[in-house]
Amino acid sequence: MRAAGSARKNGAYYPRIMRTFSLKLPDELLAQLGREAKARRVTKSQVVRESLEKGLNGQPSAGAVSCYDLARDLAGTVKGLPKDLAHNPKYTRGFGE
Repeated sequence: MRAAGSARKNGAYYPRIMRTFSLKLPDELLAQLGREAKARRVTKSQVVRESLEKGLNGQPSAGAVSCYDLARDLAGTVKGLPKDLAHNPKYTRGFGE
C-alpha cells in the first residue's frame, strides 16, 4: 500500500514528497545530463537533484581541488622569508587598500 505523500520511483516510493519543477537547458547541457544519467543508470531528475544538493550545500565536486592543493608541494620552499606573513602587521600594512 502506498504511503501518503510519497512519490514513486522505479516501483519504489521516495521517503518524502517531491514537487515538479520545470527547467530550460541549452542543448549541450541537456545532452551532457542525458549521458551522465545513462552512464550512472539513474534518471536525469536524480542527477539534477544530486547536483543541486552538492552545489547548494557547498560540497565540492569530485576531483575539485583548491589552489593550495595545486601548490602544496611549493609551500614553504622559498628560503629567507618570514614564516607567516599573514600574522605580522608589518607585512600586511596597506594590503587591500
